[in-house]
Amino acid sequence: MDFVTTGDGSKTLYNAEIGECYHSKHGAVQESRHVFIQTGLDYYVQQTGAKAVAILEVGFGTGLNFVQTADFIRERSVAVNYVGIEGFPLPLSVIAETGYGETVDAGVWSAYLAAYEEGLKQEVQIHERLQLHINHTLLMDFRSEKLFDVVYFDAFAAIHQPEMWSDAALGHIAQFVKPGGVFVTYAITGNLKRSMKSLGFSIEKAPGAPGKREMLRATKL
Repeated sequence: MDFVTTGDGSKTLYNAEIGECYHSKHGAVQESRHVFIQTGLDYYVQQTGAKAVAILEVGFGTGLNFVQTADFIRERSVAVNYVGIEGFPLPLSVIAETGYGETVDAGVWSAYLAAYEEGLKQEVQIHERLQLHINHTLLMDFRSEKLFDVVYFDAFAAIHQPEMWSDAALGHIAQFVKPGGVFVTYAITGNLKRSMKSLGFSIEKAPGAPGKREMLRATKL
């Protein structure tokens, strides 16, 4: 895989097998913060006043969304239990080269690198308000007794990975979302809106990250 510098100066990885980068070419870090932190986690916390949030990420990848989440809660009284789904985990050596440590607190970055490989095997306590478990599994094979407050849906685009955006895939994820839970993704299409509505979610068009006019936020009824 090759590194690509994006519009905000941060790096992403190009996956030749899929034919797409892991993050927006307009800015990897700014997309992560806008779509998942601001429109997802921060919105949910502000709406509910929650002090403990369970997050499920579909497409853990480099862990960019995780470290941005960890940095967001660093000076806030919010605890996060973070579960990722990743069918094809990246080597630690590749993650260490992303440079994302320059965009978050140094302690957040070092703790993530130290915990990553163990986190692929079991839940790891990063600190007293943060746990991480990366499920090395395909989406449709994911199982959990937990229900989640926020879902970060960060799969590759539907044109490259249509199976991740199918009614079956979205329905599988929907069963793990609490009533009142929020599902966010960088994309918004007619098919996606119809699928989420049919699964019992209310739909919002939120402003998109740079390069996209709109994105989807859905709340489970």
